[in-house]
Amino acid sequence: MKISIRRSRRAAIAVALGSVLALTATACGDDGSGAGGDKGDEGSGKGKIVFWDNNGGVRTDIWKEIIADFQKANPDIKVEYVGIASTEYQSKVDTAIQGGGLPDVGGVGAAMLAGFSAQKALEPLDDRLAKSSLNGKLNKDMVASLKAAGGGDGTLYSVPTSANNGVLYYRTDLFKKAGLDEPTTWDKFYEAAQKLTAAKKNEFGYTIRGGAGSIAQALDAMYGQSGITSFWNGDKTTVNDPKNVAALEKYAALYKKDTPAADLNNDFTKMVAQWDSGTIGMLNHNLGSYQDHVKALGVDKFRGIPQPIGAAGKRVQVSNPVDGLGVFKSSKNKDAAWKFIEFATSHAENSKFNKAAGQVPSNNEAAGDAWVSEAEPTKLAAAALTDGSTTIVQLPYYLPDWNTISKADNEPNFQKVLLGDMSAKDFLNTMADQLNKAQAEWKQQNG
Repeated sequence: MKISIRRSRRAAIAVALGSVLALTATACGDDGSGAGGDKGDEGSGKGKIVFWDNNGGVRTDIWKEIIADFQKANPDIKVEYVGIASTEYQSKVDTAIQGGGLPDVGGVGAAMLAGFSAQKALEPLDDRLAKSSLNGKLNKDMVASLKAAGGGDGTLYSVPTSANNGVLYYRTDLFKKAGLDEPTTWDKFYEAAQKLTAAKKNEFGYTIRGGAGSIAQALDAMYGQSGITSFWNGDKTTVNDPKNVAALEKYAALYKKDTPAADLNNDFTKMVAQWDSGTIGMLNHNLGSYQDHVKALGVDKFRGIPQPIGAAGKRVQVSNPVDGLGVFKSSKNKDAAWKFIEFATSHAENSKFNKAAGQVPSNNEAAGDAWVSEAEPTKLAAAALTDGSTTIVQLPYYLPDWNTISKADNEPNFQKVLLGDMSAKDFLNTMADQLNKAQAEWKQQNG
């Protein structure tokens, strides 16, 4: 008997409800009744609101700074900060949607947006934005991306804060010592990975992401090499196209040959820390880790460049999710929650946040600030996205099950591929089957 992905997801949520949550309903800005059907209240625009940060730890310091600025400008509102690791955020919100205890406001990026909106957990924000001082001041493409990711009805459920782009970081000092060219093409990337590896000396050409978040990086490497420019061919996904299978086989073969064995379980924090402290030649991550590299290595020992160009002379990369802030429908103080979003995405605060994060600001005035052109990876990433050199493969963030498919359902299988216990073809066929079913469900429900 075939069970749909959505039913499987509901079952997973039900299991999660049986565990004791660290984030209880009493710690939040409502009475614990904030499940999916709770319509909440506008509130007085004063008092306490709870904010869940979807990248806790990594962004805690800058959010606390923004919160302090907000409370100084709005002394009648107190913001309780709750930092949640990015790898745990979706499950925390999913469980709170079903059982209560949602915050008033929280991080809602494109990758998880459809899943939350499908459960009727988010407040529509179009009217609020239209009446706001932010109207016309936010990057139109980022707003459009979040509208498209919301489930297909064009409603805005999250106000963009930033765009993150994939970056290939490489150690300029190690490349120079080895006489290697900059890894601007995939051929040069693989050449460098091999030549910079001396495993007995604990020196490796590359660090691959095998833990949480591995699928997005693998997709980027696949489409970048294959040159395939669309995620769909009709109603069937292209992830298991023979060209993508071959690309993944080559990429996964780097593991333990030109990468450390510890990469199998590395999420981005471990991967970044390992690269910053060791003698590894290259790292694929995004703009968000730039400041970490500056602190660890200084600006003279590395560069962050756009993803390599493929054999056809074109750069192809998958879309990187836009991050944003949403108001949860169950909030009893939506007016104050909206004030916080409005403040956080204003010129000064949005610039401050993205300078710390190393990302592209959503506020157009902030995007024009001097630091954007001074941070080379951000400058190069912005140029690559606007100069016609890059084709973006749009990932199906609109599918409610996208985040589950691209994380929980397939990260363990990708580890099997790295270990040689599963073929790249079987891995991609499994994912393709899940995606095709999710797409068929979505089309049936959305006409």
